[in-house]
Amino acid sequence: MEPINIAVFGSSGAIGKALCIEFSKNKKINKIFALSRNGDQLNHQSIISKQVDYLNEDSLAETAQSLKCKLDIIVVAIGALEQPEKSIRDLSSDKFIDMFVANTIPTALIAKYFLPYLHRDRITKFASISARVGSIEDNELGGWYSYRASKSALNMVLKGLSIEQKRSNPDSIIFGLHPGTVDSKLSKPFQKKDKEYFTPEYSAEKLVSVIDAMTLQDNGKIYDWNNKIIPY
Repeated sequence: MEPINIAVFGSSGAIGKALCIEFSKNKKINKIFALSRNGDQLNHQSIISKQVDYLNEDSLAETAQSLKCKLDIIVVAIGALEQPEKSIRDLSSDKFIDMFVANTIPTALIAKYFLPYLHRDRITKFASISARVGSIEDNELGGWYSYRASKSALNMVLKGLSIEQKRSNPDSIIFGLHPGTVDSKLSKPFQKKDKEYFTPEYSAEKLVSVIDAMTLQDNGKIYDWNNKIIPY
């Protein structure tokens, strides 16, 4: 089998960094491109760190060209959660814009410039970190309007990509991933004392297993860390 090349966006975050390290344990993997806004270096011979602006199309295009190889797996581990609305009274246009800029738009732009770099002669995978709270069917608590909406919109972007990509690259699988509630900078303000949280390392281990397990029948779907499907 030919060497496997992987790109992980958001490699400076807790989950993104842990994913890079988890992938590096696989001897079949040739290169892991660790892509982040600040270009943090990760100390491993197979990990190549690069700086990229997820919202700047010139930066994305230049970075994609700089890889000089085809990719097998792309994982987008980017997102933010800031002061989620407990009530409609807390809602603002600025918060909605911020959440879509953080959680939805980057995946769409990354797909625009990096999907063409996936192999076309074998199974390839494109995954983005979503969230269970983005599920419309699963929403029984309400609130968190802008964050929920941004993740629901992300799921729709992934669904659209999965349909379009299938026309030009039939062996491509595009899907969303819910990492569980991870002990990270993102979740820290909302953690409860009586609840256990995943370490980034544990979540990454589980997510890599889910990525490995994905088949063509899983195209366009959303899965959690335990490989259970999450409804739209």
